[in-house]
Amino acid sequence: MSNEPITLTAGDAEVTVLPGNGGRIGGLRVGGTELLRQGERFGCFPMVPWCGRIRDGRFRDGATVHQMPLNSPPHAIHGTARDGAWRVARTTTDEAVITYDLVEPWPHPGRVTQQVALTPDAVTLTMSVETYDSSFPAQIGWHPWFNRNLGGEDVRLAFSAVWQEERGDDHLPTGNRLDPKPGPWDDCFGMPGGVDVTLTWPGLLELTVASREEWVVVYDEQAEAVCVEPQTGPPNGLNTAPRLVTPLEPLEASTTWSWRRL
Repeated sequence: MSNEPITLTAGDAEVTVLPGNGGRIGGLRVGGTELLRQGERFGCFPMVPWCGRIRDGRFRDGATVHQMPLNSPPHAIHGTARDGAWRVARTTTDEAVITYDLVEPWPHPGRVTQQVALTPDAVTLTMSVETYDSSFPAQIGWHPWFNRNLGGEDVRLAFSAVWQEERGDDHLPTGNRLDPKPGPWDDCFGMPGGVDVTLTWPGLLELTVASREEWVVVYDEQAEAVCVEPQTGPPNGLNTAPRLVTPLEPLEASTTWSWRRL
């Protein structure tokens, strides 16, 4: 197992992959400008085998209730893979494939594979969860921290969602759907046609976060960064909208970030 950073390059774009730090993307530089907030808990980390919060850290799997550690009391948040070391399967100049075997406290054996593929004007992240044992519910998502300011005006967010999940006092969806409201946000939105969110740093760069998935969490309540998180289900989705991983059918998702200079 290698914990060394992996650097991918294509044109004037450069991505740093950190297998030893939760399989996260440590940096994305375009023309020498760093787009992701730096720090060992930032960059962009994979959310797997669940996204966002699980209510009270508990989820039901058939007749069994499983308890996850409360790493964001009173809830469990963002999965377990971001806390582990991933293995390097293969690398080239512009692609890396890394894997992570699910272990306790997650109750089911499984393997996560993440591919990072870079071109001069885009990076695509693809993740799958597979099992050769019993089936289990799971989610996939990504949690990027984009720098709010790149040296000019603050970033502007633009997206058109069909609905916004009503957020309760416990930060979890209540099950009600609302018309999207203006920010600031720490909220989950529904985009049945696929996630499509544009971040514009005026006069500098425009970046689009796209995914075939229909859920995205937008978080812009922090001074340093904004987060646009495509995922396969809403927060607490292991209980409310589970996707099943089976020996015959892995769970797969991808997101592409594409950019252009302004």
